Amino acid sequence: MTLSICTAQLNFVVGDMPGNAQKIIAAAREAYAQGARLLLTPELAICGYAAEDLFLRPAFIAACDDAVKTVARETAGLKGLAIVLGHPQALAHDAPAFSACHNAASLLRDGHIEQTYAKRELPNYQVFDERRYFVAGTEPCVFEVEGVRVGLLVCEDAWFAEPARSTAAAGAQLLAVINASPFHLGKSAEREATMRARVAETGLPLVYAHLVGGQDEVVFEGRSFALNADGSVAGRGPGFEEKLVFARVHHAQAAIKIEADIAPEKSLEADLWDALVLGVRDYVGKNGFPGALLGLSGGIDSALVLAIAVDALGADKVRTVMMPSPYTADISWIDARDMAERLGVRYDEISIKPQFEAFKAALAGDFAGLPEDTTEENLQARIRGTLLMALSNKFGAIVLTTGNKSEMSTGYCTLYGDMAGGFAVIKDVAKTRVFDLARWRNANDPYGTGANPIPERIITRPPSAELRPDQKDQDSLPPYEVLDAIVARYMENDEPIESIIASGFARADVERVTRLIKLNEYKRRQAPVGIRVTRRSFGKDWRYPITNKFRA
Repeated sequence: MTLSICTAQLNFVVGDMPGNAQKIIAAAREAYAQGARLLLTPELAICGYAAEDLFLRPAFIAACDDAVKTVARETAGLKGLAIVLGHPQALAHDAPAFSACHNAASLLRDGHIEQTYAKRELPNYQVFDERRYFVAGTEPCVFEVEGVRVGLLVCEDAWFAEPARSTAAAGAQLLAVINASPFHLGKSAEREATMRARVAETGLPLVYAHLVGGQDEVVFEGRSFALNADGSVAGRGPGFEEKLVFARVHHAQAAIKIEADIAPEKSLEADLWDALVLGVRDYVGKNGFPGALLGLSGGIDSALVLAIAVDALGADKVRTVMMPSPYTADISWIDARDMAERLGVRYDEISIKPQFEAFKAALAGDFAGLPEDTTEENLQARIRGTLLMALSNKFGAIVLTTGNKSEMSTGYCTLYGDMAGGFAVIKDVAKTRVFDLARWRNANDPYGTGANPIPERIITRPPSAELRPDQKDQDSLPPYEVLDAIVARYMENDEPIESIIASGFARADVERVTRLIKLNEYKRRQAPVGIRVTRRSFGKDWRYPITNKFRA
């Protein structure tokens, strides 16, 4: 016998319960028409992941309940189709505000809710904060579809041995894991390896259903997969796109074998590019912005953000503004114009020299006798930020900031200047990786928006903020190869300062970089939300006090 399982690898919108319900209903009808008799939706599909403090609002939970009932009612005619639907569930009727609930998954069949399972392992690390909202379940859930006993797990449950083991002991022949597991570089391989461990421990095959889409700072890459009982990959869905992913489960006596299509794996750079594109597209689209605009300086960071934005939104929805100062090199003008032409975006030039001179004149009395320093540099950045925000206010487009992780770490950025905007596209991309991505994009055209979009000189010239004569980034910072390695060890991996020094880095560099990370926490608190692509970003998974004397 053969059971067809469909994974609804779909992109949901947090809080849009009616829209999410209709998307699930449409997926159920299509899956049923193609022969599926088990439909798996991602974790908390009915409300989107993660709804954060919305989970504490009784009206939100009630709206989720109504949407679950809508799905059950509208799919009642799909006789024999079992639907696993992720949703929050209150612990009691008329629970007051701020009450915790269950992270639940219900089995819907023939218009009825047959069982409801509560997630047992609640993650409370990195970007996860589930113990703030949920109470852990205690019991396994096993149900039968077309003669196959399916054991249900929700995301974190499958990262621990006990839930899978107890589900197998309850009679499961196959594990179905529904998930909303945020992307970071290397996460896909980690998931498959962890699920392979569950398969080895239980001897059961496994189907992993995953969410796709961008939600504020996190991205979910899809790439749902299935493993046979020997741990081999039986099927894998594509990454970073919506897809109904089908798996055929052949079962004869006690033996089960899964067959499905296997999407090819991609390079690290391709994954990173897709994550950034999806993050921009969904943030702009789900929040209703008509388009995006950015300051195009002729430098590597703004060039990379422009290429990402065009791949995400299309050239017709992206506007660039070059804002030269007295220190802007001619090649910056030339390269900015060249790139805008290559990608076919709107390009405008607004000189900031008159405003800069006016600001200096207004402050001349107070600054009399004092040399120019970073104050005047920051004035230029803040004039640019003001102009971009004025254009955003007038025309509705969101301002994409162009600062990278190296700059955010060390404070090599200006509050109310280049940090002004609505979405920080490469906030979690280190400078060394910015160059890698630029070279990769010039060699690849994944979205068909134009080959070789970044002028070569932008990639090869030394980076400069161009806020004073002959300025170079490396005048103020260690070489980016050194800086980024120290940031990764200290900030992403929590390695102690003395350990970093012992591994071969110069004490002066380590102490300087870690001191800058500490001193600039107040800036990062005021930065726009940005896309998380590493194991730890300056976002929900970095919560350091601003007032802080600890230095180790």
